[in-house]
Amino acid sequence: MQRNESALIVRRAPQQSFSAAIVTLHGGQEVSRRAVRPWQAAALRMHPVLRAAAAAAPPDALLGQVHYRYRGWNTGEPADDALRALDELAELAEAPQVVLVGHSMGARAALRAASHPLVRGVLALAPWCPPADPVAHLGEVRIVLVHGDHDRVCAPAESADFVRRARAAGTPAGMVTVRGGDHAMLRRSGAWHRVTAELVAQLLRPDPGPGGLAAEACAADGAVQL
Repeated sequence: MQRNESALIVRRAPQQSFSAAIVTLHGGQEVSRRAVRPWQAAALRMHPVLRAAAAAAPPDALLGQVHYRYRGWNTGEPADDALRALDELAELAEAPQVVLVGHSMGARAALRAASHPLVRGVLALAPWCPPADPVAHLGEVRIVLVHGDHDRVCAPAESADFVRRARAAGTPAGMVTVRGGDHAMLRRSGAWHRVTAELVAQLLRPDPGPGGLAAEACAADGAVQL
């Protein structure tokens, strides 16, 4: 993909102005310079996730997807692509509130891009959270990590460590565990989709309030079990 190609794919654009947006980021590989294709399993996996998020979103919310230059993380290009997509989104509306929903490598990219001024919250599904990844940039952006306890690709313990480090840095962060859930989100898929819808709706609220799964996860000593 050339540098001047759009990093934002708009899946649903309201006819009039919008004040909120949900942007998904699919998974990938640790190292690959191959081009991203829309029929890849990692990309297709996010379609039902986006539908679940859309069901909980305001009717005038924009739905979008980050288009990566490469399939691999490499030196962090997917995070750069996410930031470019957010810059493009800022040109479509004045200060929309954005929730990023990423899976695996896409969750890592979403967490890296959380410092963008448009981002209100990040929902990280089965995230790839290496121990050395930074947290200081997260600030007050609300983040919730959702991990299956049968994930054999990305370690739930690394997600728990990321949440602990983010909290220590002052970020409202929480973790939800899907019992029996795997990395591909195929086992207990209904639970993954329900928790996505619930958390996206809560992360989009101007005032998070004391109730709801997001608030519960951010207040819990450990992970909230589903």
